[in-house]
Amino acid sequence: MRIEVVQLLVSPLHRLAGRPVDGLPPEPDGELVERAEVREGLGLVGDRYFGQRAHRDASVTLMSAENLPADSVDLRETRRNVLLRGVDVDSLVGSVISLDCGEGPVTLTVNRPARPCAWMDVTIGPGAQRALRGKGGVRCTPLSDGVLAVGPATFRVQ
Repeated sequence: MRIEVVQLLVSPLHRLAGRPVDGLPPEPDGELVERAEVREGLGLVGDRYFGQRAHRDASVTLMSAENLPADSVDLRETRRNVLLRGVDVDSLVGSVISLDCGEGPVTLTVNRPARPCAWMDVTIGPGAQRALRGKGGVRCTPLSDGVLAVGPATFRVQ
């Protein structure tokens, strides 16, 4: 099926740590990228979860653009890695999927939901955490090396 990769986020910092009442720390430059390198079993090159043993089954997070409460919301606010339009990723837990952005397919195992946290009420707006329950995206393990890129893509459930 044809879909769109709307945004890619590769962040070297775990920016939303601590308590939301403490306020948002500054955003690092260059988090939103046009291309991201994927490494099997490790995640996105340059991302905060790349190669982290505790995050091996959750090193890449996908989210459906259709679930966001407003058109102006982007990945810097949700802290997910890949924003897709045209597919309901939340319904695919337990599946193996492939995403081909034109440079060959990247295969991922969809392991579990990425549950929205209290930070969503700060970054997106009041009520966002509740509104995104069951629609907060999914945590995945890459099964192949490859490249993801913003733009049209082919999506397949294997």
